[in-house]
Formats: sequence, C-alpha cells, structure tokens
Amino acid sequence: MTPEDLQYFKDLLEKRLDDLVEGGSQKLEPNAGALERADEDTQPLGEMNQIIASERNKMRADEMGRIRGALRRLQNAPEDFGYCEECDDPIPRQRLELIPWSRYCVECQSQRDPTRGTSRKSLTDFR
Repeated sequence: MTPEDLQYFKDLLEKRLDDLVEGGSQKLEPNAGALERADEDTQPLGEMNQIIASERNKMRADEMGRIRGALRRLQNAPEDFGYCEECDDPIPRQRLELIPWSRYCVECQSQRDPTRGTSRKSLTDFR
C-alpha cells in the first residue's frame, strides 16, 4: 500500500471514530419513577427500548475498539495494514473502504464466523 493509501485509511478511521465519539452513548431511560406506575402496555415498550439502547452502546464500544486497534496497526506496522492476518492475502480495497478496521479477507472471515450462511431455526436464534 502506498503512503497516500495509508493516510487515506487513517483519515477514514479517525473520521469514523470522531463520529462515534461525537454521537455519544444512547441513554437508558428508566421504565417508571418511584411515584409513577407504568401501565402494562408501555412497560414492555420501555424495556425493549432499554435493551435496544444497551445493545447499540455495546456495538458502538466494540466498533470503537476495532477502530483503535486498526489505528494502532497503522502506526506500529503500516506495511501489514490491508493484509489478511490469516492468509496474508491483500484485503480488497472495497472491503477496506466499507470496513477499514478489517483484519481478514472475506474468505477467512467467513470461516471464522460459524453462523454465517446458516438459517434461523428457532425463536432463540434471533439473539
């Protein structure tokens, strides 16, 4: 990868990290106050909103960690950035533009993700 390419991906990673930091965490609103009693229709909705906000916060933190890892790789070993950590093949530029923190090519990532390509068989598979 050329120095210009490395700078392009560094800028891309830093912008995404800045966007995530600027966006902040989603607030987890309590279902009902001490004096307030939630009605039986709104309580499940409130609980669902709490779960969704919590999951989004976890995904945000996870993405921020991956971005910081990619920035460290760019700083410490720029010659390795853009190459699959499993097979050492170059990661396609389109993949890096969409997911600049990618550590694996599509083929190696699909082997690492055992649930990819499988269908859901029960309600508990939706988690």
